Formats: sequence, structure tokens, C-alpha cells
Amino acid sequence: MAPRMEQPRQTTQDEKLRRTRGGRGITEHEVESVEEMSTPRTPVIYEVVRRQGVEEMKRPATSLWWSGIAGGLSMSFSVLAQATLVIHMPDTSWRILVAGLGYSVGFLMTILARQQLFTESTITVVLPVLKDLAWNNVWRMLRLWIIVLVANLIGTLIAAIFCRYSPVLPDALFASMIEVSRALLPLTWWQMSFHAVSAGFLIAAMVWMIPTSENQQFIVITLMTWLIAVTGATHIVAGSMEAYLLALAGEWAWWQVITQFVIPVLLGNIVGGTVLFALISYAQVMKEI
Repeated sequence: MAPRMEQPRQTTQDEKLRRTRGGRGITEHEVESVEEMSTPRTPVIYEVVRRQGVEEMKRPATSLWWSGIAGGLSMSFSVLAQATLVIHMPDTSWRILVAGLGYSVGFLMTILARQQLFTESTITVVLPVLKDLAWNNVWRMLRLWIIVLVANLIGTLIAAIFCRYSPVLPDALFASMIEVSRALLPLTWWQMSFHAVSAGFLIAAMVWMIPTSENQQFIVITLMTWLIAVTGATHIVAGSMEAYLLALAGEWAWWQVITQFVIPVLLGNIVGGTVLFALISYAQVMKEI
């Protein structure tokens, strides 16, 4: 009986690829693994953020308004959580490092719930305008900014009035919220504005980082907003809750809320988020898109 001939083993595609490369290089399967493990290129991140801005500008005014109100209400919990931590901690030099984590609570609620937050839009809706600088796009950007900003500020005002006049909060906790808010009092107009530039830049950086963070969004949001708290940066929405509380407590006049806080912080946040971060982000990809 003739001996059985052993069938030659099939050469896989990966082996053929290695032979043609003299045993060097990577296989197609390995190429796919590299692509999965690689972070997205900068133009990809830009496009994700830009498309988010396009979608937001297309939303009806009613949707933007109520989402902005919800965002303002959620942001009020930054001051509440921060004050809660302060009241249960000793008065030490490192207390702000721990209490600053409370400041992140309102941002986590607002951003993860996909509610409208004005400072996010200082980059998201600006990128579509930079790509197509048409009057229609500029108008849609301004429309979203006005609606969301006013809604955010009304949301925090409602929350401040509720905290001041409802019997929900213990006196000690409300007093702690006032104590946290007093950090605004020593700041001059220019200090308020420049501190706001830092906050605007950090929020824009956070928005830019979220598309690559996958399941780490909680950490990214917490870290960037914690930096705002511990560095003394000023944020137009979270800070408005503090400004309203000072006015309701009689420590600030209402005209000071507008002139001493809203105007300089709004300008600073826009400069930090739009003029600095958004323009630089667009500049680094404009030749690739």
C-alpha cells in the first residue's frame, strides 16, 4: 500500500506577508490592532467636536432653552457639594484641595446628562463657524449663545432663591455656601476677568478631550473642573450661583452682580474658550480638513 502523502500546510496571509517582507514588519491583523489601540488623529477629534456644534445649532430654540434651564439648576449643585465638604472638614490649608472635588459635581451632572452649558459652546459651535464663516452660521452661533447663557443664568437664579428662602437647607449648610461664595468678594474687575480666561480654556480643553476619553469621561470632567476650583478660576454659570447668593445675603448689590461678575467673567470665558483654545485648535488642523 502506497504511503500516505502528507498534505502541505496552508500558508496564512500573515505568513505570506512576513515572507515578502523578509520576516520583518507587521501583519494585517497586527495593523488592525494598532489602529484600534491608536488615539484618533487631531483632525478626527476636530470633526467630532465640530459635528457636535452643528447638531446643537440646529436644535429648536425651545429645546435649547429648557436644556439650558436644566443645566443651570444642575450647576447649582457645585456650590452645594463644595459647601457640604467644607462644613465637614477642618479649616486647614489643604481643605480647598478636597472641597474642590465638590465643585465638579454640577459639571458632571450637566455634561453627562447632555444638558446645555454655555462654556461648552464657546468651542463646539465656534468650530463650524471657523470652517464656514458665513453670516448664517454666525447668527446661529449667537442665537445659541444668547439662549443658553440666559437660560443657564436663570436656572442658577432659581436655585439660589430656592436655597435662600426654602426650609430645605440647614442654616449651617447655607452659611457654608455663603462662605464659599465669599471667594468672589476680594477680586477686582480685571482679576475676575483673567481668572475667567483660565476657566474658559480648561472647559474648552475638557470638551476637546472627551471624544478620546471613551469610558473615562467622569475622570476627565472631574479633573478639569477641579482645577478650576483649586486655582480660583471663575466660571460664568457656576460662579453666578455664588454671586446670586451674595446678593440675596445682602453682601453684594444686584448691580455688582452684573458689572463686577457677569460682564468680566463672560468676557474672560469667551476669550479662554474661543479666542485661545478654539482658534488654536482650528489652526492646527485647517490644512488637513
